[in-house]
Amino acid sequence: MRRYWLAVLLLAFSVQGMAVERVVSLAPSLSEMVVELGAADLLVGVLDGGERPAALAKVPSVGRYGQLDMERLLSLKPDLILLWPGSVGPAQREQLQRLNIPVYVAEPHSLEQLTTQVQAIAEQLGRPDTGRQLAAQLRQRLAELRRRYQRTEPLRVFYQVWNQPLYTVGGGQIISDALSVCGARNVFDDLKLPAPQVSIESVLQRNPEVILAGDQPQLDAWKAWPQVAAVAQGRLLLVPDKGLERPSGQMLEAVARLCEVIAR
Repeated sequence: MRRYWLAVLLLAFSVQGMAVERVVSLAPSLSEMVVELGAADLLVGVLDGGERPAALAKVPSVGRYGQLDMERLLSLKPDLILLWPGSVGPAQREQLQRLNIPVYVAEPHSLEQLTTQVQAIAEQLGRPDTGRQLAAQLRQRLAELRRRYQRTEPLRVFYQVWNQPLYTVGGGQIISDALSVCGARNVFDDLKLPAPQVSIESVLQRNPEVILAGDQPQLDAWKAWPQVAAVAQGRLLLVPDKGLERPSGQMLEAVARLCEVIAR
């Protein structure tokens, strides 16, 4: 966490005091956040990945997730780049840092960090009042969800990202924090990688009480192991909202829907 705040402070320093007019966003979640802050007019380029907000339908593309078109980005002459580290490869991240263009790196590991990030990005975009207001609303909503869904003994949850090979989320991933808001605990919260590969045997050993996955066939496959508590109790649940994968302001309502599913 200390390293996260140091990165935010150092990178924010490079763009403070500048009148930002041309912004390139290198993550769908960051593009979404710019729209939520009422600053879509500043976006001159976005990295695509999934469906765009309607407000960004005509904004030029600078590539897709993991495939940044650097030449196209430079042609747009941005005065601020918003970067999610995982959206581009290490070599291109280093190249971006050498362009003499301010780069704001955003990678929240918790929902509280997300609310702080909303406010920090709003400052860089020249929308400080909007940022403070939105951050306050998000913090209030987060506190409400924690109060409503807290449990004395959290439910043990396996969150399945993919099945072949089997991937989940680690303890430093923001979805893991979302589970804690819902009165649950990620059974792989001891793993530090954001998306670690795990074995079926390790899932069986940790015996989750709930299994969450993105589609029904992935859930149905777990019925082959009736000894797992989640299978025995019929707690094989679909992830209700893709918004969990986009850490922007909308994620709080996606978390609320997740909490409702787990509570049922």
